[in-house]
Amino acid sequence: MASAVSPDRLLADIIRSVRNDAPVTEVRRGLYWTAVVSRSCGLASTMMQEHCQSEKDVSLDPLTEKSALQLARYALSSDISNASLGLAALNSLIEVDEARCYEINASDLLKKIGRGKNISIIGHFPFVDELRAVAKNLWVIERRLQPGDHDEGHAELFLPQSDIVAISSTTLINHSLAGLLDLCPATSVKMLLGPTTPMAEVLFDYGLDVISGSKVSDRTTVLKYISEGANFRQLKRSGGIKLLTMVRTKELMRV
Repeated sequence: MASAVSPDRLLADIIRSVRNDAPVTEVRRGLYWTAVVSRSCGLASTMMQEHCQSEKDVSLDPLTEKSALQLARYALSSDISNASLGLAALNSLIEVDEARCYEINASDLLKKIGRGKNISIIGHFPFVDELRAVAKNLWVIERRLQPGDHDEGHAELFLPQSDIVAISSTTLINHSLAGLLDLCPATSVKMLLGPTTPMAEVLFDYGLDVISGSKVSDRTTVLKYISEGANFRQLKRSGGIKLLTMVRTKELMRV
């Protein structure tokens, strides 16, 4: 199914929403997380190509000699290792309007609004068993299958039946988000979640109702843990991460 919105247009609109550039002062590419420090410390999942990269790969240039906006444009790359770096740089530039945000874990919100509903989740998150206990139906769609998961080909079957669709923000890295949004019913609640999520209000223009991401509150601690190969649960336990959720309409929080 062809997407009504191209992945490049969606990402380009997020990049265009950034008002000011900033120099890059540090880049960390850890086992699980990539961090770029400019205006703030931006995070994205570390994703790598399965094949060996070319020596001409743009990400081999001296990264701290580029501006954050230059690195953010790597998000448009078909090479997911560069796209991962680009999302981290983009997140380092976005000025989050915390007055619009709720400090709530995405899993808690899903359990609150998802009781008795049909829910599709793109990506196997740690909370799926808890959510399965309250949902009418829970369909987990994942590339790397775990027991009970469905492969990507089932998206066209399950998303149109869903009251709520929760999509991992790594779909911005592999450029599949736009196509997934096309499969969602207009009446469904559509949510983008995960630390890679750009907290950019322009995403609401693409039909998303909830964007749930994170903000680094203790840069030194987080960079240290990323360098040591920490996963996101370990980063949260370090106390250096704040979870933030932004909604298109406040009525959603009153459910």
